[in-house]
Parts: sequence; structure tokens; C-alpha cells
Amino acid sequence: MEAFLISTGLVALAEMGDKTQLLALILAVRFRKPWPIVAGILVATVVNHALAGALGAWVTTVLGPVWLRWILGLSFLAMAAWMLIPDKFDDDDDASQAPRWGVFGTTVIAFFLAEMGDKTQIATVMLAAQYQAWAWVVAGTTLGMMLANAPVVWLGERMTRRIPIRLVHLVSAGIFVVLGLAVLFGWGA
Repeated sequence: MEAFLISTGLVALAEMGDKTQLLALILAVRFRKPWPIVAGILVATVVNHALAGALGAWVTTVLGPVWLRWILGLSFLAMAAWMLIPDKFDDDDDASQAPRWGVFGTTVIAFFLAEMGDKTQIATVMLAAQYQAWAWVVAGTTLGMMLANAPVVWLGERMTRRIPIRLVHLVSAGIFVVLGLAVLFGWGA
């Protein structure tokens, strides 16, 4: 039970202000369908954190911290550029138009990829190794992610009526640029 409680608390705190929390807000603003977004976050988190214990340590030994830093930093900058490209969805402002994989599928894919190499994924690997209680750690880290991200989805969906989507994209792009530069130049490390 200690592994579960500590995993929940640590990941919930680590997730505050994280890129996946920003992603939850973006998905909520864009699709305005909180239930499939929250379900997608749950599925992506369970799968990602379950794999983190098995694959996380191996990936870090193969690529090394320098390569991981460059890949992550450049990915943030690419995401910032992508945020500035208007989608057909944004131009039409038609919330009923679903993406290719649906809101749920898009959320699962986006969240799973966003969690790769993230601090909560790394925390999951370390906690599983420390407590040697894989199931309790995965359950705890998943609950921590949900505690941090589900409220953002519900509040973000309500904010869509008050905040223009273009403004959200500009602010998001700015945040991704700052994150990318911070990773590349080692700020805050």
C-alpha cells in the first residue's frame, strides 16, 4: 500500500504544469468532449506506465542522456511549430467533426507519445524498482496522472466558450518553445 500511496502522490505533484497537462487542456479546448478525452488519458497512462517498468531502463542505456535530451528538446520545438499551423477544424470551429481516429483514439495516441521520456514515466521506472511492486506502482502513478489531468479536461472544456482557440494555440506554442529551449540548453536541470 505504501508503494501505491507514494506513487500516487509523487506523480500527481510531478504532473502539475507538465506538458501532458497542457496537452489535456489543448484536447479539451479542441474537441469539447471530456469523457472520451479522460478515458483516452486513462488508457494511454496505463499502457505507458505498464511498459515504463520494462522498457524505460533499457532505452536510457541505449540512447544515453545526451541523445534523449536532444530528441526531446527538438520534439518540443516541432510541436510548437505544429501548434501554429491552423487546422481545418479551427477554421470551421465545428466541434462535432471528429479526427481520423476519433477523440478517444487521438487522445490515447497523443498522450502515449507525450509521456515517452517524461518525468512521470521515469518516476514510474524508479518507483517500480525501489518498491518491487509493479502493479501497485502502476496503479498509483496512473491515479496520480488522473488526479492531475482530469480536472484540466473538465475545466478546459468549460473555458472553450470564453477563450478563442487561436489564443490557446499561440500560448501553447510559446510554452512548447520555452520547454524545448529549456531541455536543449539544460535550464533548470
